[in-house]
Amino acid sequence: MLTRESKVEINFAGPEESRAARWLWRDWIAAIALFLATAAVVLWQNSRLGVLWDLSYILENSYRVSLGDMPYRDFPLAHAPGTFLIQAALIKLTGRAVFHHLLYCAVIGGLSTVLAWRILCNLLRSDPKAAWWLALMLSTPLTVLGIYCIFPHPFYDPDCTFAILVGILLLLNLERGGFGPCRAFISGLVLVIPLFVKQNTGLAFVGSTALVLIALVAREAWHRRRVAGYLWLLAGMAAGLVSALLLIHVRVGLGSYAYWTLHYAGSRRLPRLSDMLSVYQEHTQAWWWLAAFIAGLLLLRWAPRGRRFLVVSISALILPFVWVLVAQFTKDDPSDRAELLLALWPFVLIVAAISSLLRLRGPGGIVTLALPFIVIGSIHGAFLSQQLWGSTYAIWPLLIILLGSSYVAIGESLKERSVEMRAVVFVATMSLIVAGGFYVYDHERLNYADLSGEVARSKLPALTGLSIPGPWIPQFEQLVGYAEQEIPQSDGLLMIPGEDLFYYATGRHPRFPVLVFDYTVNPYTPDEILDLSRSRNIRWLIVKRKVQLNRDPVEDRERLLALLMQDFHPVKSLDNYDVYQRNAPPHS
Repeated sequence: MLTRESKVEINFAGPEESRAARWLWRDWIAAIALFLATAAVVLWQNSRLGVLWDLSYILENSYRVSLGDMPYRDFPLAHAPGTFLIQAALIKLTGRAVFHHLLYCAVIGGLSTVLAWRILCNLLRSDPKAAWWLALMLSTPLTVLGIYCIFPHPFYDPDCTFAILVGILLLLNLERGGFGPCRAFISGLVLVIPLFVKQNTGLAFVGSTALVLIALVAREAWHRRRVAGYLWLLAGMAAGLVSALLLIHVRVGLGSYAYWTLHYAGSRRLPRLSDMLSVYQEHTQAWWWLAAFIAGLLLLRWAPRGRRFLVVSISALILPFVWVLVAQFTKDDPSDRAELLLALWPFVLIVAAISSLLRLRGPGGIVTLALPFIVIGSIHGAFLSQQLWGSTYAIWPLLIILLGSSYVAIGESLKERSVEMRAVVFVATMSLIVAGGFYVYDHERLNYADLSGEVARSKLPALTGLSIPGPWIPQFEQLVGYAEQEIPQSDGLLMIPGEDLFYYATGRHPRFPVLVFDYTVNPYTPDEILDLSRSRNIRWLIVKRKVQLNRDPVEDRERLLALLMQDFHPVKSLDNYDVYQRNAPPHS
């Protein structure tokens, strides 16, 4: 018979940490609730919108990998291989069905929220009376701001965040259970995975972690304490890195991989220093919030006790979050609401950095004390892609972790004010839930694509589960029907600009090395594209007249099409596509 104290026990380590490794029924209920709520939001988001450009880039290239084509060798790829290999494996295992990939997003999104919750449970152990509830409360915003809630299709940014969360939890578990050689080495192997999912964020995470570990080794050695566990962890990271690079060298060549993922990708995407500083310069309200927050802390710490001072101090502490919360109901423009929500990022980053620096000499595990710096480094690595507006959509769990670590750091100096600080956490959580809900519903982050119109659902077997507002799906299905009847399966095609899931939907094998003609991923000039179309025996050219993106992604489009018209002639004009066939060679 189950009683209130009934529990399921899972031993992750030795007896000395059985208490920490024990899950009560409330833990299972919380984990399942967080998982299901996050997964439901991801599936709901997929049921009402879709961005063809990003989805086709991932799935079209993953499909060709599943056919045996090797990135960096057979076709250029400006990104790390992790996400493409995962989706290719999914295609090999389950066949071509978009719904399988969307279900993957829901599962990984739900698991990431659970991971963030477990990380917070570790961080908040210094407040044992409220740790469990605070961790659950802080994790709740991730049910709407989870890694796959904002952009709900398979992508490398969310996958990289998921890998980082796994690595962080492993680090905290090592600290809690002891740096045993085997556990430390295996954890080190896992810690390098983010580097091969997304270069900038992964490199920042791996580099920050390695620097922190080296600093810990130096510190512990200086104090004549044992460093074997940290060395085993570093050895695991080194072994994982060397093994991955060796495998890459054997399959595609290390030089080719380095060129496409570092040199080429950096030349197309790396921002200027001024762009990185804009994270802190453009949102000036963050500095006013910071001043108010510091003033509130000083009042709470040193002002005479009394209701008046308490009200003033608490008001100053919750000002940033109340400001964002109220704006969701007072501002009509979704972009204004989104801007205020994103302004919390520089504010939290600064608060976390200051509080973590002040806490370095305080109580707590060494890894726990250093963790905020790893997270801050990883976040700024993510900003290298598209700074604040474009890069935060998949890294909200990292912000939540910084909120948790800041609460612990501040709470240690205000132990007699723990109730007041919990109230601040509650207001922050409510603000993020409400503002995050508006952010997801308004899909402001996806404003680079046309998401207007009635939602259409694909009838093609391979695209089951794909739902996109507007005429895009019916127009594409018309093209697929024409291609099935008129274009031989073995003929090579060139799709301009490559916004659609053509090869994935039809099961054809791509011949042209580039499938998406965007500045960041297409390395070829118009003249080189013409030469490649000849050398690859491309028989058909399909041009999409109007794209879902709000801008034309093809550089020098008019010149490119003018060059291709030397070799192709029109044969069919569909609702949104022009079909051309290669000219017959002249008779000798």
